Amino acid sequence: MNTINRLAATAAALTVAQAAFALPAATDRVYTADQNTNTVSVFDPSSNRLLGQIVLGNQRPDVLSPLYRGEINVHGLGFSPDHKTLVAISNGSNSVTFIDTATNKVKGKTYVGRSPHEGFFTADGKEVWVVVRGEDYISVIDPHTYKETRRIPTAVGPGMVQFLPDGKLAFAVSSFTPEVDVIDVKTHKVIKRIPVVSPFSPFLQFTPDYREMWMTHKDVGKVTRIDTRTFQVTGVIDTGFITNHLAFAHIGGKTLAYVTVGGENVVKVYTTDKDAQLVATIPTGALPHGIWTADDSSRVYVGLENGDGVDVIDPAVNKVVAHMPGGQAPQALVYLSHVAAPGSADNLSPRINQDAVNIPLAARDGAVARGFVVARQLGVVDALEVNVFKLKPATQYGVYLGGQAVGTLRTDAKGNANGTMIGPVRSFTRPDARPGNSAPDQAGGKILIMEGDAAPSPAAAVLAG
Repeated sequence: MNTINRLAATAAALTVAQAAFALPAATDRVYTADQNTNTVSVFDPSSNRLLGQIVLGNQRPDVLSPLYRGEINVHGLGFSPDHKTLVAISNGSNSVTFIDTATNKVKGKTYVGRSPHEGFFTADGKEVWVVVRGEDYISVIDPHTYKETRRIPTAVGPGMVQFLPDGKLAFAVSSFTPEVDVIDVKTHKVIKRIPVVSPFSPFLQFTPDYREMWMTHKDVGKVTRIDTRTFQVTGVIDTGFITNHLAFAHIGGKTLAYVTVGGENVVKVYTTDKDAQLVATIPTGALPHGIWTADDSSRVYVGLENGDGVDVIDPAVNKVVAHMPGGQAPQALVYLSHVAAPGSADNLSPRINQDAVNIPLAARDGAVARGFVVARQLGVVDALEVNVFKLKPATQYGVYLGGQAVGTLRTDAKGNANGTMIGPVRSFTRPDARPGNSAPDQAGGKILIMEGDAAPSPAAAVLAG
């Protein structure tokens, strides 16, 4: 090889290496739907910072007035094929909010049926399909008039819908029915129903080649793979407790799947071979939920439902390399490229919330019960969001903070329960504090979960934190 060829080869190799390690552009954005603050947080992935928040309503508990008109439970996110429009789904106020990504301004709003969950544009951008999870249909909306034009009957509780790029078929998972509905986009009719392993599927995503659809099962901790040509289930992966969302990335010539497992505070990485193999487990902040990949696979972004922000993963090394504080209880997360001027924070508000405090609950004597508490400051009052799992079914439990009763929970048929207690706590321990952070004083002692009306006692508690 002569000198010129060697130089050309070296330059080409350097270009490839630089491309492989390129960071997202300053015109790209990461968005999260923040359920407790009723905001959409807007992040600059080129600098790993929060630009600000689009305020769609008041944060909890300031949503209880009969005169309140803002959005409640900002939960789902979707976007147009040209990335010019973001849609935010609020399942408490049954609304679909259309946002201009260049200006961060709300440009329209549509009210649909009970408890919508997610919404996406069709491949041609002419319709928005919003799953109405509290009922049994998909609401079809004209994105120019913001009017509902029709309803597509589905299985009870549709959880999410996505489209193949040729625009012919849509796949809709369900949160209440153990099936996937395959829908002909032109006729707006279900043409196939595919049985799956559980009734609670909140999220789906296609592999980059669109040959498979992967869906999560939050209730049983699994992921199902479906062939988009044959409509056959090709595999079921045991992923873990509170499996939420998933994303794909091209790394080292291979396509890998990244699955958020909220109950373990990790993202699990799987091959997409015929027999998927777990290749990495990446620790994250508290309760990872939404996840999306940068267009060039250089980064994977993870919304932390109990961490009130976003962790940034470098998939080349499978590590969290940055954290971006954001809104309270982020649910859906999306990444959009080339949407706004570099650094633009037009029409954004500064962050309106503080960081959460996460307190794990441990069981006595090796019992299988588990749980966690999220403490959040809400101005003059505070909130304790308590979640418990695998206790006695249909049983009442008391929640105690520092020896004082703060609320009660009643478990369901599976022994699970959750509830929010609101009052003045003032300060919290920070067992999740990062090294070097100072921890506020403890608020009067441990959190105890007691069965029935028993007096608070660490020795008798079924869960303690």
